[in-house]
Amino acid sequence: MIHESNRLKVAILGAGSWGIALGNHCQSIGHDVRLWEFDPVAARRLEQQRERPQVLKNIRIHDSINITNDLNASIKNAELILLVVPSHVCRSVLKQLTQSQIQSNAVIVNCAKGIEIETLKRISEIVEQELPSFTPRYAVLSGPSHAEEVAREIPTAVVVASTDELVGRFVQQSLNSFHFRIYRSRDVVGVELGGSLKNVIAIAAGICDGAGFGDNTKAALQPRGLAEMSRLGQKLGANPLTFAGLSGMGDLIVTCMSRHSRNRYLGEEIGKGKKLAHVLESMTMVAEGVRTSQAVVKLASREDVEMPISFQVFDILFKDKEPKQALHELFAREVKPEIW
Repeated sequence: MIHESNRLKVAILGAGSWGIALGNHCQSIGHDVRLWEFDPVAARRLEQQRERPQVLKNIRIHDSINITNDLNASIKNAELILLVVPSHVCRSVLKQLTQSQIQSNAVIVNCAKGIEIETLKRISEIVEQELPSFTPRYAVLSGPSHAEEVAREIPTAVVVASTDELVGRFVQQSLNSFHFRIYRSRDVVGVELGGSLKNVIAIAAGICDGAGFGDNTKAALQPRGLAEMSRLGQKLGANPLTFAGLSGMGDLIVTCMSRHSRNRYLGEEIGKGKKLAHVLESMTMVAEGVRTSQAVVKLASREDVEMPISFQVFDILFKDKEPKQALHELFAREVKPEIW
């Protein structure tokens, strides 16, 4: 529980499953929480019903949380702003913040996991473009943290990264609890990339499940996928050790294995022979790995980084390649040392 003197005004931007889970968490440890929903109809429904079962079943939004469609009202006097919208709309939300009443001493915490396809920018780079004065007051929160479990207070550990040590400590101390443990890092690049790239590998894991490849195949996929993530991360300036931590290996494991994983589910349906458009139509929540696979192929090509699994995922999703053909091509590649 947060001491009264440490009680903060927290704005949660995005009322999906993760936004609701984080909102309830912040309220439970003593903060004053406002939850912003961009759709006015959905915001009114949430205010009245206090639940969103299509994205988070059997979880009630705490009565003391203020739900609003007014962005200015949500962030007024907020000391902590959690960005919890899908990555592809982060820029548009940040643009709105430039015209808002955001406090100059507020800290922005990105909780989205993705890369902007058009620019290949990470969220921190978009913040640098749209809200440059907040670049030093930016942090990213990532790790193995399905909303369905955080909302039920199942013990969870995540990592917060900021280039400013004081900002990182502030976020860590403000959001840490007995069931939500937060570690600290200064590797913003690595933590952002880990949370984004693992979704592509999770789609591959789901394809393994759907196509019936077996446990051996899926177990081989995860460390080789992690190697790809680390290679690209290192090329872009990340610490390779970050990928052995919560935002890398930890998030990769849970997203590849969990029944809650949207990306794994999407891959499984594709592995069963369904088309991408059909699977996406049937889903109520965003599978970030689909868009991220497009960005990864562009990034890896630009940086000349070998990422064979990610490229095969892209080909299966967007070029209708058969999963068995993709697996054959992966196994037919020239043999090499495990670490190179």
